[in-house]
Amino acid sequence: MDFIEVALKVSPDFADIFTAEMGELGFDAFEDTAEGFNAYIDEDKFDQRELDNMLARYAGYVTAEYQVQKIERQNWNTEWERNFEPLFIGGQVSVRASFHEKPAEAKYDIVINPKMSFGTGHHETTTLMIENQLTLDHQGKRVLDMGCGTGILAIMAGELGASEIVAVEIEDWTVENARENAELNGYGNIDVRLGGAETIEGDQPYDIILANINRNVLLDDMPAYVAVLKPAGTLLLSGFYTEDLPALQERAEELGLTYVSHRTKNNWVSAIFKNS
Repeated sequence: MDFIEVALKVSPDFADIFTAEMGELGFDAFEDTAEGFNAYIDEDKFDQRELDNMLARYAGYVTAEYQVQKIERQNWNTEWERNFEPLFIGGQVSVRASFHEKPAEAKYDIVINPKMSFGTGHHETTTLMIENQLTLDHQGKRVLDMGCGTGILAIMAGELGASEIVAVEIEDWTVENARENAELNGYGNIDVRLGGAETIEGDQPYDIILANINRNVLLDDMPAYVAVLKPAGTLLLSGFYTEDLPALQERAEELGLTYVSHRTKNNWVSAIFKNS
């Protein structure tokens, strides 16, 4: 399967808004550029009319230009090797590609070869999730990562001592990539599943559930998460904006969860909730 790259020129004030909007259209990998950002989507999912209609809704507020090109899957490594920069998160976590050296000061070291999957740590939501994970006791815990992308959060759970980890993704090639990254980091025992919330129905309860997806999916699927969350278990969410937090909090409280805390970065949010 080949990919479509949309190189969007837009002001920083609207970059996050368009990232979220394009996520709703099926784009699932993004990289910042000097003039805006590039977004990527499977070729068979790309609908230029949907993209044009979305941009037209903002025509009176911002000027946006874009260019489209097809990227062959086998050439993706060249693209991300050229642009992938190593990260250091929370003063403890190194996130790097296999061709980068491990920082000597890293307490945790995660190697990610993304292959078009979302979750290299460069997006604010992934960084926020990892920062929140660092505050949670994972030792010996059973952990679920919904919308796992590259598998970075599941791998982080392993680094923090989780004993059982399940990761779920809706794209077969993303599942393949998450499994490869899990193996690369020594966590080949992570159970990576293809599908959505239906794949966890009837599972043994989890101590920690991680879900970095988007506002609408989180609102729709939160009951499925709570159904397999242990009493006093933790639900950690991201993929939404500051203005969306009240809706997520209201939904969580309807399901018997208690808001604990949240952190923000560039208007993106990661929030922690506790089960009763």
